[in-house]
Amino acid sequence: MERLWRYPVKSMLGEEVDASGVTTRGLTGDRCVALVQRETGKVASAKHPRLWRDLLRLRATVTDTGRVRMMLPDGTTAHTDDPAADARLSALLGQPVRLVTVPPAVATLDRARPDELLRDGDVESVGVEPSGLAGAAPEGTFFDFAPIHLVTSASLDRLAALGTGRPVEPVRYRPNLVIRTQDTGFVENEWVGRELAIGDALVLHVIAPTPRCAVPTLAHGPVPADLDALRVAARHNRVAPVPELDPQPCVGAYAQVVRPGPIRVGDRVRVS
Repeated sequence: MERLWRYPVKSMLGEEVDASGVTTRGLTGDRCVALVQRETGKVASAKHPRLWRDLLRLRATVTDTGRVRMMLPDGTTAHTDDPAADARLSALLGQPVRLVTVPPAVATLDRARPDELLRDGDVESVGVEPSGLAGAAPEGTFFDFAPIHLVTSASLDRLAALGTGRPVEPVRYRPNLVIRTQDTGFVENEWVGRELAIGDALVLHVIAPTPRCAVPTLAHGPVPADLDALRVAARHNRVAPVPELDPQPCVGAYAQVVRPGPIRVGDRVRVS
């Protein structure tokens, strides 16, 4: 295990950690809060970049006392349980929003159409379509699909080799786990249906390749925008996330938790 991340507020930048507990709901503190647009009731997500890409200018962390703290672009901070937090975020994002710890009864978000973005290269005008949440995650969670998202060093190296040749920043793909492997290519595709035993207790079941949208192309804090983050996957790793869907640009894989347990950087990962 090479690196670990959690993202306490959905679509905000997260924090890299050395270790974490993992339950069926993912890493401790991961996606425990989200923003909901007051007028539509939809969950705010940078997958709709025209409205929400500024979320990626904010960073969320979990304090030693368990509170979720947000670092705003001007360097000030706010906690998600602060009474004034909703108003501050609404003013910053230009949209009326509220922070929630429980998803709406019918939780949806808008997702930019990746092929339109590739064709036009313009996040401002790309069309969006509605998407549900937590299709393969426990009810009441804010995950897009499953509680664990992983990517391998092999995939990141392959993207770099097929693109500019520069190292690819994992943060673009918002993984929980970056796994170092000696294999080459988009190896997560071959892991679907298999189990990963990590450390002494944790076991994951890999369920699907991760289809990519506009998010990897956007600026993530100091990491600049880059359309190649989607374009390279579209050219070289189009696969069907599930059999009933058409092939899509994919990087990484989704997983469910078979057996909870701790995880830490340096843990051995065994593929069964």
